[in-house]
Amino acid sequence: MGGGYIALFKKLYKIKKQHKKEQKIYQQTIQIFPQLKYPSLETCGDYEQALRYKFHLSYMLGEVLIKADKTWHKGSGFKLKNDIKKANKEFKIFKEIFNNFAKLSPNIIKIISKNKQAFLKELPRIQNILKIHQDYQPILDNIFHNFNYFIQNFNLIEEWLLSNDFNEKYKKENHPYPSLLDPKKLNDENEKINYKNIPAELAWEMNLPLPDGYKFNLFTFGLTGHSILLRALVYHGVRLQWYSNDYKMLYLDNFEHSYDCIHILFLDRNDFNKSFKYINLLPRITTIFLIRDPISKFKTGLNHGGYKKGCNSYDIVDSNIPIQKILDRVQYPFFEQITLEHMLNYWINHGVWRYDSIIKNICKEKIYFLDMEELMPNKILSTFVDLKFKFKLNNIDNLEIMQNIIFGPYRYILPLIINFSFENINIKVYIELKDRVTNGNINLNCMLKYKHDLLQDIVFSISELDFEYLNNPLIKQINDFQKDFLDVLNKKIKDIENKKWSENDILSEFKNNKLIRNKVFNMLHKELKFIKQYRPDIVASWKYYQEFEQMCKELDGDIQEKDL
Repeated sequence: MGGGYIALFKKLYKIKKQHKKEQKIYQQTIQIFPQLKYPSLETCGDYEQALRYKFHLSYMLGEVLIKADKTWHKGSGFKLKNDIKKANKEFKIFKEIFNNFAKLSPNIIKIISKNKQAFLKELPRIQNILKIHQDYQPILDNIFHNFNYFIQNFNLIEEWLLSNDFNEKYKKENHPYPSLLDPKKLNDENEKINYKNIPAELAWEMNLPLPDGYKFNLFTFGLTGHSILLRALVYHGVRLQWYSNDYKMLYLDNFEHSYDCIHILFLDRNDFNKSFKYINLLPRITTIFLIRDPISKFKTGLNHGGYKKGCNSYDIVDSNIPIQKILDRVQYPFFEQITLEHMLNYWINHGVWRYDSIIKNICKEKIYFLDMEELMPNKILSTFVDLKFKFKLNNIDNLEIMQNIIFGPYRYILPLIINFSFENINIKVYIELKDRVTNGNINLNCMLKYKHDLLQDIVFSISELDFEYLNNPLIKQINDFQKDFLDVLNKKIKDIENKKWSENDILSEFKNNKLIRNKVFNMLHKELKFIKQYRPDIVASWKYYQEFEQMCKELDGDIQEKDL
């Protein structure tokens, strides 16, 4: 060191003195010119990349010298030589680690820098784990992301990460979200660490799969009759989550509440990408997949309506408003002069087709495909006899209730609440589908004079409180309104149905439009492989899809991905 420790201390003293002087000038300057204040290091764009410099020898020696200066009065000068040797030794250790694990992310380096001593304490065993899994980046990321927990529970985690189970279930499959703890032990309440006492947020961060105890996983998709299936399951006492594309929230919610199945509904084009971690944390149990003839599925998408701006379910409107205006609540693409080609292009890249993309990330050996045709009124009862047996669903008394689940042309028109007034009395009449009458309401259909075919599906009802105020003048108002309302609604429904695109319209478009035909063919070829392999009988039953494949064969021969 040229002059020994005395010369070193003199030099350090001068540097410290100069630094204090510069700091004083800096503080005075930014008081006058605050815009010259340096940003905090953490906000700099290259901060994480620069963290590697914390492991350079010069930085580590600097830390030793700063510590010695601050604790000089405690005799740190006598320990300085040993501390410098220790820093040299640690520098060589970290240099070797970074050479061996060149792909360590800036975030991992940041975590190591905050836990240097804990890291060094278990270094030989940690090095062994890191070396064994050096070609499996996801578990390295998990270890360093949860490094404090990793160190605190090192023996337990080490045993798991070196086990055959971990190797078979995660590493060999190159699973993108490997669990930091053994799921078998987590499901055992006799273990010190188990699903009952581990925080849900921490479980998510450590990629712990959801616990055992569910009857099944369930994937449903827009345009595939998911509402019918979900309502029928609820009738059988199945507790489930409905729709959210906040998949972390769904995961945490599964820890807070007891559900009978894990349900994932894809409605939006980005749902699959958002759900990727969540679906990789599903338990390895049977998964029900709701599927449908793709051409019929396109048909539903093309004819999919929506509320007009400002309209919603259970809107309250006055009975004096013209009925045509009351019912002017729904919009459809065919009313907006949007072309069939435009709508097909919209739906092609939607998340509702992601069959094989999902199956690649779940337990492939336990998949139960359920075709939407099995949920039609003439089949739903026998379908649920089978489902009840396979998945131990509850018995229900009134099975026929499932045959009366209604959606159809009323969607985005009903439900409505109509306000009727007479003198100082105001009452509200609910117009709803008969399988969704507001709980506790009194059905007025029997009291009203006008009979109409739509009353097979629709119920006019009133709350018990308003029923007490019902008088003859109000009954007459409701009668008169009901007649006009049902006639206008019936005409509107027929107009809508007459304008909707059919499967034959779609096939005709495919026949005349090679570009879109090839896009659809390749998309379905990619996403239907597993279904074709394991349930060719279902695919063979898809009338319109079979026509589409035959058309492609006749017009294009073997279409390849390059034709896109």
